[in-house]
Amino acid sequence: MTTEEPLIPSALALHKRAVGHLVTVFEDPRAAAGPRRARVLAALDRTSARRGRVIGVTGAPGAGKSTLLGELATRLIAAAPGRAVAVLAVDPSSPVSGGALLGDRTRVRFPPDERRLFFRSQASAGELGGLARATFQVCRLLTRLFDVVFVETVGVGQSEIEIVRVADRTYLIVPPLAGDHVQFMKAGIMEVPDGFIVSKADVGDAADATFHALRASLRLSRPGHEPALHRVSARTGDGLDALAAEIATAPIGGGVDARAPYFFEKWVAAEHGRRGLERLAAAGGAADFVDASGGFEGAQAAFG
Repeated sequence: MTTEEPLIPSALALHKRAVGHLVTVFEDPRAAAGPRRARVLAALDRTSARRGRVIGVTGAPGAGKSTLLGELATRLIAAAPGRAVAVLAVDPSSPVSGGALLGDRTRVRFPPDERRLFFRSQASAGELGGLARATFQVCRLLTRLFDVVFVETVGVGQSEIEIVRVADRTYLIVPPLAGDHVQFMKAGIMEVPDGFIVSKADVGDAADATFHALRASLRLSRPGHEPALHRVSARTGDGLDALAAEIATAPIGGGVDARAPYFFEKWVAAEHGRRGLERLAAAGGAADFVDASGGFEGAQAAFG
């Protein structure tokens, strides 16, 4: 019996310690972790049919991402007794230790005795795009244990478009006084999210002005396909129920495992560089290689 197998029943029962131990397996960057991940996934697939949706949340520092996620998660489990929610927060890395600064943990306050709520921080470790290197792998695990998995990107501005590679639905949170419609149109990330959230609606006129400017920008920049636009307040609760209902019914599509080819190609680039990418292209590309190898872990083992 492997060291992970005894953890499976406890993780399925949402014991935080067991879930946390399994998360560390999926965060392990060493080659030896591949077979361990495969065994955990196979055991979970045999035991449970749960496939959660990944909801990406991005936005600049101070937009209110963490506080909003704490409120949304609480409402989501209150609306459905059998529902479980995880938050995976990518934090900036400490320039001294390299670990996550854990700023999000101070705002996402989950009751320690509530199994249906789980929080995990990841250090960005200098990765571009707003995600940590292990975010994809951890999402593969968490979507087999939780119904909704929020991924909060590191708040570095408006370049965190990597989130669309792992999320089933992505939201950009915009705080009041974030700009006028011209400034919104200049932001490249405006073309990426499936929905937009104006936070801190309780401040009044400033939030209203931002909401209308954002709506005008979307009508010009994305004509014929206006994404969902919400105005919410984590303090008063305004707009949160409608947003939570939308998140709970977001389509899953192919699921997080369907994105394996993209992240496998990233792994090849990181581990093997240009020559590795050339070799992968000669083998038919990432999608064909992953499919022929039976999945991400098989592709890693086959690529060497």
